[in-house]
Amino acid sequence: MTQEASWYNPLPNGSVQCTLCPHMCILADGKTGICRVRVNNQGILHSEVFGFVSAINFDPVEKKPLYHFYPGSTILSIGTYGCNLRCFFCQNCTISQTGADPELPRTYFTPEQIVKSALNHSGNIGIAFTYNEPIVWFEYMYETAKLAKQAGLVTVMVSNGFINPEPLKALLEVIDAFSIDLKSFNNDFYSKVTSSKLEPVKETLKQIKAADKHVEIVNLVIPGLNDDDDVFTEMVKWISKEIGKDTVLHISRYFPSYKLVTEATPKAVMSRVKRIAEKHLRYVYTGNMYADSNDTNCQFCNNTLISRQLYETRVVGINIEGKCTQCGNFFLKKT
Repeated sequence: MTQEASWYNPLPNGSVQCTLCPHMCILADGKTGICRVRVNNQGILHSEVFGFVSAINFDPVEKKPLYHFYPGSTILSIGTYGCNLRCFFCQNCTISQTGADPELPRTYFTPEQIVKSALNHSGNIGIAFTYNEPIVWFEYMYETAKLAKQAGLVTVMVSNGFINPEPLKALLEVIDAFSIDLKSFNNDFYSKVTSSKLEPVKETLKQIKAADKHVEIVNLVIPGLNDDDDVFTEMVKWISKEIGKDTVLHISRYFPSYKLVTEATPKAVMSRVKRIAEKHLRYVYTGNMYADSNDTNCQFCNNTLISRQLYETRVVGINIEGKCTQCGNFFLKKT
């Protein structure tokens, strides 16, 4: 189903300019932007993926990944098609690096149907917009999230953060928690490897922080591309200063995917960058490193607050008020 898109301006000769993300794509009639799913239809920008769902599952919230937001809970996760980045290591390339091809698997769900499914599943806390980049299906996410909030559900956006400030401002009204992929702290990496820019992602993180929304950051460590110690140190120092020392950082181990055949990140590299991050941030976890402990301990008394084994999560040291059961210090807004 197509629907007129938000965030665009008409231009002379039937062209339009999409203002949703910093690419600011100018589209002639019949053309799509870099995302492949927003098309100029006779001078009107349309979203070609409104309601077309490529994946829908009830997941542990930890898979987003979010470790300090309703730990141990289940959340309904949905995705469509398209992305406004062109990462050649993309791990969801079959749905993100493609357009709205009618031959691709899809099921149509209205926002109302998504919210009803979320409400009818026992123990489900809300809806996560994930799998492919939710920015490019802004309209579907916004309408669904608005209804979800009205129904008392929580909402989560898993994103690369490459969005303009005004659309993000609108989303901040209906999204409770964000998992943002900070792919590197080097603009050359963003330009050459993802076809985007670093600075807008930094501004997104600061805007989310200023709105007092829950945010956790993910960094996929790729050998030879973004594992330089100095650049990594600069990144975690910036996170600590601008977003906060208590910001959760997920360091994920890369495995070959899509167009990148570099060998998987050595475990020694993962251990090294984790040690660097822990000098500046209180909560650092590793992903795709199943032998590692990802328990959360109280920063004041070292009491185990949350025990994790893969995606099996147990809240063991936090009371109903979100405080440590041993020393009484505040830990979570949401439990």
